[in-house]
Amino acid sequence: MQQKSRTIESNQTGPHERLEATVLKHLKADFKKPIADHTQRVFDEVNKLVSKHAGSVVFDSCCGVGDSTRLIARDHPDHLVIGIDKSASRVTRERLQVDPENMILRRADLNDFYRLMVTAGWQVEKHFVLYPNPWPKSAHLGRRWHGAPVFPYMLKLGGQFEMRSNWKLYLEEFQIALKLAGHVSELEGFEPEEYLTPFEKKYHESGQQVYRLITDIKPN
Repeated sequence: MQQKSRTIESNQTGPHERLEATVLKHLKADFKKPIADHTQRVFDEVNKLVSKHAGSVVFDSCCGVGDSTRLIARDHPDHLVIGIDKSASRVTRERLQVDPENMILRRADLNDFYRLMVTAGWQVEKHFVLYPNPWPKSAHLGRRWHGAPVFPYMLKLGGQFEMRSNWKLYLEEFQIALKLAGHVSELEGFEPEEYLTPFEKKYHESGQQVYRLITDIKPN
């Protein structure tokens, strides 16, 4: 029998008290952290493949072992689907299935990769962030995507953006951050017709409600 997933516990009962100030600070500032050499090399490789691709790009952030990337690539056969995760053990894990030809799976630091994408002028058609690490402690706001300095660069990629989580508060905070940046979004609970990630399957089968936030980010 599959072990049930525990619900997320947090010392927050609502949106973080410093959320607005943190988001506004990052929206007004440049993120000047040096780019890691490894991520630069991976980006250069992927960027060449993107340049050769005649169609649109779909980006799968925090893709883990790449299950979601494969399913998205299957459903978007004319698109180049790129999955990026920071864990080498996940993206290089041995797999029985054959990866679709229109899919790229690589290990890189998204804090750097997003900025390189923006500098190179990428615009994606769709961008998925599926079940990111919630960092539920109040002290860890800066580790959540909407509380991180790279948040504005995520938005500069444009496209149809979808984030999923089993912690509604995470998405509520992200929705507030989007509004501060001038974007309207929809947040809803839903029943997955097909599990895109192992986490989605685990949460849903444990009886937890899963949520998704969707917005259409227009290019600047």
